[in-house]
Amino acid sequence: MKQNISTISDYDYPLPEQLIAQCPLSKREKSRLLVLHRDDGRIEHKRFFEIIEYLHKGDVLVLNDTKVFPAKIVGSKRTGGRVEALLIKKVKDTVWEMLLKTNRKLKENDSIYFLDNSVVGNVLCKNKSGSWYVEFKNGEDFTNTVMSVGSMPLPPYIKRSQDNKQLAAIDETRYQTVYAKNVGAIAAPTAGLHFSEELLGKIREKEITIASVTLHVGLGTFQTIKEEDYTKHTMHEEYYHIPQQTIDVILKAKSLGKKIFATGTSACRVLETVARNDSVQECSGWTDLFIYPPYNFKITDSLITNFHLQRTSLLLLVSAFAGKETIRNAYESAIERGYRFYSYGDCMLIT
Repeated sequence: MKQNISTISDYDYPLPEQLIAQCPLSKREKSRLLVLHRDDGRIEHKRFFEIIEYLHKGDVLVLNDTKVFPAKIVGSKRTGGRVEALLIKKVKDTVWEMLLKTNRKLKENDSIYFLDNSVVGNVLCKNKSGSWYVEFKNGEDFTNTVMSVGSMPLPPYIKRSQDNKQLAAIDETRYQTVYAKNVGAIAAPTAGLHFSEELLGKIREKEITIASVTLHVGLGTFQTIKEEDYTKHTMHEEYYHIPQQTIDVILKAKSLGKKIFATGTSACRVLETVARNDSVQECSGWTDLFIYPPYNFKITDSLITNFHLQRTSLLLLVSAFAGKETIRNAYESAIERGYRFYSYGDCMLIT
C-alpha cells in the first residue's frame, strides 16, 4: 500500500519549552547560526555575524522591508465586557478584518468601544476563517487610535505580563527589523531581526547587493495546519510588492551565476510568486503561494530563516527547500545544542 507523503503529522517534533525564546539577545547579530548545506546535509555551528563568510561579491541579499504595526488593541462591549482585538488588515477605508476575543459570544451589529468610548466599531459579520469584519464611521480615527494605543502583536508563545512596561518597550524596537519601512505586517519577518546596521554595512562593503521586497506578514504565520493532508490547506492571502530595481539586480545576478539569498520565508515567497507569474516588471498584489515538498525553487538559491513551529506552512517551505529529513536532522542538532527557537530565537542559513 502506497504511503501518503502529504501528512502534516510528519512535520511534528518535540521541543523542550525552555528553548522557546522569550526575549531577544542584547545584540541582534550575536544570535547563533546553524549553517545547513543542502547538497550533503553537512551542518556548521556559527554566530549570525559570521553569515558574511557565505556571501560573495555580486550575490544579492533580499530583505523584506515590511513594518509591524501595533495591531493588538483592547476595547469593550456596551455591557462593559472586555474585547481583545488583533487586527489583520484594512479591507477598505472604514472596514477592518480582525480576530476578536471576548468572554461572551459576539453577534452581528454588536458595538465595540475603543479609546474611552470615543471610537466605536460596528460588527458586520464573521467569515469562514473565524475572523470578523468591523466597520467604523470614521476609519481614519480608528487607524490613529491603533497607532497611538495599540501594542505589538507578539505570537502567543511569547508570554508577556500587561504590566511589564520594560519588556513592552524592548518589543517595540526589537520585534522590528532595522530596515522596516512599509507599515502593514502583524508579525515580524523574523529572519531579518538578526541584522544590525553595522552588519549590513559590512555586507555592502563586500560589494554584495542588498535589495528589498515587501510582504505584509499576516495571520497565517501564527497558524498550524489543521488538515492531515496538508495539500488541502488554504493559505491566507498576503499583500506583496517587488520594485523594478530588485527585479533588475536579481536578473543580472542570475545571468552572472551569482546567488540570491532570501531573508526569510516571506521574502522567498515573494520571489517565487514573481517567478510563478513570469514577472519581469515591478508588480504588487496578493499572494497565497503555498510551498511544500516537492517544489522547484526558481529564484531562491539560499535561505536565511528562523526555526519554525511544528505543523506550519513555514516548516513545509524549508523542508521543500532542503528536504524533509535534512531539516529534521538539523532541528534535532539544534535542540541537542540548546538553540533558541521561534521569533526571538536563533537562525539558520540553508545554502
